[in-house]
Amino acid sequence: MEELALHILDLVQNCVEAQASWVYIRVAEDPALNTLSVSIEDNGRGMNEEQQARAIDPFYTTRTTRKVGLGIPLLKAAAEDTGGSFTITSAPGRGTLIEASFVRDHIDRVPVGNMADTLSALLALHNNIELRYEHVVGDRSFCLSTAVLREICGDELSHPRIVSWLRSYISEQENSLEV
Repeated sequence: MEELALHILDLVQNCVEAQASWVYIRVAEDPALNTLSVSIEDNGRGMNEEQQARAIDPFYTTRTTRKVGLGIPLLKAAAEDTGGSFTITSAPGRGTLIEASFVRDHIDRVPVGNMADTLSALLALHNNIELRYEHVVGDRSFCLSTAVLREICGDELSHPRIVSWLRSYISEQENSLEV
């Protein structure tokens, strides 16, 4: 995948398929330490140790629509290719936490990418889950929460006008974080 936003989209789809009612996405960039980390946490059905080990195998998937599951293995490879790391922490019935860290200025690190498109699509398609997104760059941050959005917009987060507004708003906030 060419950007982290697409990895995040794929992982949140996994969370939804694991019957999560909430998902927390965090992107943290520390220019001083030259790190970038991505974490996705949910309260879905979770995985046992065997499933966690198999999740990094590209030829394993729980989906019945295809025979490969490349999302997690590709994110793991992307992180490790920069000298970073990747972990899965999970337990049945307790959800899953996936963490990937990258060397921020490494030539092979993929860009964060278009989080406005990713988040607005997730909010439009899965407006029944509680989604929280945080992007931190140094001492600046942007947070987005479906709970707050529902207070402002009501329950119609999938309405085309709201999706369009969200895409613009998220893009504006993300652009304000650029170094």
